[in-house]
Amino acid sequence: MATAYAHQNLTDSTILLDQLLPVDSSKQAAWLRNCLVVIAGSLLLTLSAKATIPFYPVPMSLQTLVVLSLGMVLGPRLGAAAVLAYLFQGAVGLPVFAGTPEKGIGLAYMLGTTGGYLAGFVVAAFVTGLLARRRWDRHVITTIAAMLIGNIIIYVFGLTWLGSVVGWDKPVLAWGLTPFILGDLAKVLIAAALLPTIWKYLK
Repeated sequence: MATAYAHQNLTDSTILLDQLLPVDSSKQAAWLRNCLVVIAGSLLLTLSAKATIPFYPVPMSLQTLVVLSLGMVLGPRLGAAAVLAYLFQGAVGLPVFAGTPEKGIGLAYMLGTTGGYLAGFVVAAFVTGLLARRRWDRHVITTIAAMLIGNIIIYVFGLTWLGSVVGWDKPVLAWGLTPFILGDLAKVLIAAALLPTIWKYLK
């Protein structure tokens, strides 16, 4: 009976959070868990913004990997909430963004050339969370597709804002897209290897 219940629970749940940190029917327990994972997610985003890995042609940040993975692990609402909490911390002046405080802090930084990417983080986390609820994170191909969709959303927001700030006569794609493509593809493959493996282990 217990084995059958566990299998049913795994089948019914559509996001990893409910399997990794399950809660009972108590609203207070669910609220506390959700608050803690949102805060933890925002802190993880800060760490990912500060950490870089040597890569070609530019050092690779893990931030987009974390943004999209938060959506797929936490679901659309909590994934987007974790990103919003991170942006709020930056808006009030905490040095949570890449290059802060050296390149500025607060709203002045957020309204600069990277502002569009930050806004895109929220939408991308929400969308990948929706895809995870449709079980796209359980198979390699669909995980790759979800991560690519999330990256495209980030780039659409980021490049649109970047072009508006610096002018479309500037090499916008060379500044905001092409140097990061290889790194983002590597992060897509990391997620595609990790997330379905976790589901397979849980089963």
